Amino acid sequence: MRGVRTWIESWPVFRQVTGDDPLGRGAAARSPRTDAKRARTVDADTVTKSVCPFCAVGCGQQIFTRDGEVTHVEGDPDSPISRGRLCPKGSSTLSLVTAPTRVTKVRYRRPHGTEWEDLDLDTAVDMIADRVLETRARTWQDVDEQGRHLHRTMGIASLGGATLDNEENYLMKKLYTALGAVQIENQARI
Repeated sequence: MRGVRTWIESWPVFRQVTGDDPLGRGAAARSPRTDAKRARTVDADTVTKSVCPFCAVGCGQQIFTRDGEVTHVEGDPDSPISRGRLCPKGSSTLSLVTAPTRVTKVRYRRPHGTEWEDLDLDTAVDMIADRVLETRARTWQDVDEQGRHLHRTMGIASLGGATLDNEENYLMKKLYTALGAVQIENQARI
């Protein structure tokens, strides 16, 4: 009989009805099993504040890492924009970093090629720089037909994404303007 009584007393509903927690939001809802659970964030070495990469709202995130690996992502309660909340897309940010299908190498397919190949980052950056400079030189316009000064290229354009923050947009505008591009737009504004 003692074992049955102990079992009934450990039952959350019994503790809720007979204890000081009639709504079952505190001690009545606790059990040894819940007391043994640990938050996923307890073992993190570092917590880094970041911004959600999915849209232009800019919800704050906290990125938890252990041994250099991202272990958890949650809303930043200090963010005046999201106040610790994340939408379903923002809540899935962890999978952007940890998904087994995430591409972590530079992949390149040559013109008219059928196979992808891996490139080291320095080679890929050099290829991009060479192509930008070649396009700029080939499409540069100093003056128009009437002799008006243009100093521009119509061969380079930029369409930024909604996940870019103000600082990134500022730097992109400066870069493309310095290259002579005039077609600089952002998807968030369209």
